[in-house]
Amino acid sequence: MLDLTQVLAGPYCTMLLADMGADVVKIERPGGDMIRSNPPFVDDPEEEAYGGYFQSVNRGKKSIELNLGDEDDRADFLSLVEEADIVVENYRAGTMEKYDLGYETLTEYNEDLIYSSIRGFGDPRTGETERQGQPSFDLIAQALGGVMETTGQSDGPPTKTGPGVGDLFTATLNCIGILAAVNHREQTGEGQYVDTGMYDSMISFTERAIYQQSYTGEAPSRRGNSHPTLFPYNAFETDDGYAVIAAFNNNHWAELCDVMGREDLAEEYPTTPERLEHRETLREEIADWTVEQTNEELVGKLEGRVPAAKVQTTEEIFADDHVHARDMLVPVEQPGADREVEIAGNPIKMSETTPQPRGRAPLLDEHREEILGEQAEAETTADD
Repeated sequence: MLDLTQVLAGPYCTMLLADMGADVVKIERPGGDMIRSNPPFVDDPEEEAYGGYFQSVNRGKKSIELNLGDEDDRADFLSLVEEADIVVENYRAGTMEKYDLGYETLTEYNEDLIYSSIRGFGDPRTGETERQGQPSFDLIAQALGGVMETTGQSDGPPTKTGPGVGDLFTATLNCIGILAAVNHREQTGEGQYVDTGMYDSMISFTERAIYQQSYTGEAPSRRGNSHPTLFPYNAFETDDGYAVIAAFNNNHWAELCDVMGREDLAEEYPTTPERLEHRETLREEIADWTVEQTNEELVGKLEGRVPAAKVQTTEEIFADDHVHARDMLVPVEQPGADREVEIAGNPIKMSETTPQPRGRAPLLDEHREEILGEQAEAETTADD
């Protein structure tokens, strides 16, 4: 697989594929992926090859530095295309065409090629709009796609999610599209173009807001940590932090009331519509009880009866035995530092071919000779 992506969405997609066994060659522009220099670093940015941002989403890949505007580098790239199964890029629409390296050109060199793009607004090949060619980032996608309008407190401003879902969800969908295209090629021998737009992906991500708008004719907005159709399904303050309670059906509600010693509430508000109608009053009743419990006490009392969990910090995630048992923290080398670092593992688990992060992210141009072979050696000699 030839990976021409940079920053987050594209590299996350190809990282998932690398974890699943794909041989990913990262084609980097002169100077490398722009996030190589992004913090954090373990100690010294001058000594370390790259920061945590690059390490996290480029593990297990190979790197070669090419300038697609250079005639020799372009020829090297096309020689790799001839042998590649998949090409992935996340440039603005039209960028690859400027180098005469668009999908149609590359299929002249490899007719069975799967060519995949991740763009802010999709590609004209799959539905042309006036937005294509405009730059887009996670923040733009979340703003346009309804994520920010439906995230945050009701009396607060539109709020982005902490993780970059505009990038990460788009990347995951693109990975699914690539795997579907690979399956299609196995059955028919045909390659194809795969296109995933960030704006499109956020429409899919905010599916609840879409059907609410259609069914009710009203635009959903921010509700904090509450749910529009379930109660109690929310975060509550405790004596030492916050915990969530998801008593989303009548049985859960009855169990919660029993634990609280408030059977009267279960009798007075036995159905979801009744609880939704009186949610503010009921929320206060529950909040008065939770604030007297520690997180451990609350979760312990509800365990096995009502879904509940404490709101964890990242430090608590690192201390959670479950996380380690599931191999969700992966140690890798940090070039230039005197210790290993940990990055998020792969959540896809399989009985025979479980994805495995295969080592650290590459140094810039680290694999030139391995990838180009004798041709790279000849270029080095010519430079000397």
